[in-house]
Amino acid sequence: MASDRGYFITLEGCEGSGKSTQLALLNDYFKSNNKGVVFTREPGGTPISEDIRKIILDVKNLDMTDETEALLYASARAQHISEKILPAVNAGKIVICDRYIDSSFAYQAYARGLGFDFVSGINAFAIKNCMPDLTIFYDITPREAFLRKGGADEGDRLEQSGIAFHERVYGGYIALTEKFPDRIVKIDARKSKEEIFDETVGILKRRGIII
Repeated sequence: MASDRGYFITLEGCEGSGKSTQLALLNDYFKSNNKGVVFTREPGGTPISEDIRKIILDVKNLDMTDETEALLYASARAQHISEKILPAVNAGKIVICDRYIDSSFAYQAYARGLGFDFVSGINAFAIKNCMPDLTIFYDITPREAFLRKGGADEGDRLEQSGIAFHERVYGGYIALTEKFPDRIVKIDARKSKEEIFDETVGILKRRGIII
């Protein structure tokens, strides 16, 4: 990696895994350390991508086909990368993204049954070799996560997909940690938010992303 290039970090996990809490803690941490960090999310991150997010998650769109869902995620990602992620990384900043390509693999390739090759193929047009330098997977089962968060969000089409679907998502994530062991690092998300945050920062330090 060139010395003037930044880093691209992604956070992954099932619904209710605590990613949002860790993003908030990381935001506070980097603000206090005066680091040039860009926080973003998928689907979303730019106005166009956020509009696509609304379509994907809208509970009115229950008839959306699995293929349409996967293509919409890829479309939102293409805009996000071009408009926000790559410009920031190329400017030497650290980009931390809530979900990315691994969510498409876990949700669409594994849980929806579309297959790794199909999802990888359609995203090849979107990602332009923009793969994360590091992915942190917050490891907690869907049953434990939904119990902790008080159930599924009624306004989120994906959260309303049922526990069997989310168990397949979790299985997909576990398969991804085995497929990409150098990039994806697991953290036990059943621990306290403080312990999880300490582990997250420790991983970033060991990878040389922060000092």
